[in-house]
Amino acid sequence: MSKVAVVTGSGGGLGKGIAERLAKDGFKVVVNDINAEAVNSTVEEIKGRGLDVIGVQGDVSKKEHQFLLVQRAVEAFDRLDVFVNNAGIDVVTPFLDVDEEQLNKAFSINVNGVVFGTQAAAEQFRKQKTKGKVINACSIAGHESYEMLSTYSATKHAVKSFTHSSAKELAPYDIRVNAYCPGVAGTAMWDRIDEEMVKYYDHMKPGDAFREFSGDILLGRPQEPEDVANLVSFLASDDSDYITGQAIVTDGGLVFR
Repeated sequence: MSKVAVVTGSGGGLGKGIAERLAKDGFKVVVNDINAEAVNSTVEEIKGRGLDVIGVQGDVSKKEHQFLLVQRAVEAFDRLDVFVNNAGIDVVTPFLDVDEEQLNKAFSINVNGVVFGTQAAAEQFRKQKTKGKVINACSIAGHESYEMLSTYSATKHAVKSFTHSSAKELAPYDIRVNAYCPGVAGTAMWDRIDEEMVKYYDHMKPGDAFREFSGDILLGRPQEPEDVANLVSFLASDDSDYITGQAIVTDGGLVFR
């Protein structure tokens, strides 16, 4: 029987890479994003390879959307096996300029979304009485706290904490909860980080922030979506059944934990 995986924030970037890899691994995949156009585009790409996929537009910060997402997955494929809480946003601001709107938006998506997604998935796993896996998007910013990224770092520290605590509470139900912690990738998110850094540091030119961060990577190159997808593929597989409550760094050698 084919397993079923939901990947939030998979209309593009790392999430799209994860959805594509899980589909290639044999999962029936549910692509989810707040951007309906991105959902449709990714679904068509994956379908074009003859793989089993549907798309569901939704806002992860809304609890009812997360539970509806799981419902749609089960309606389409009869079950759920893996839920990837990938959706997230970046916030690049000096600490003294952090405001209420930024905090509320970042935490509602990056943290609330993970909580609601985990709750929705866990409810379905318990209903099925089957093993289940929740895989959360953390970050190297969940292990370090970076200047100009104080809000983003705080949200990812919260994701790491929820990963630990939910793993402890859900283990009796045969549910594993882990997180993947990417580093510096050439995605739209890093384009935005680079753009914002230039505004606040006079000595920086476009591309400098990305080069500065990626220049310290031991393996000598920025991250590709496939690098993250490889780890998620493992965490979604039976080979990782004895792993839970971990926030695993995949950054080419940048942060050591």
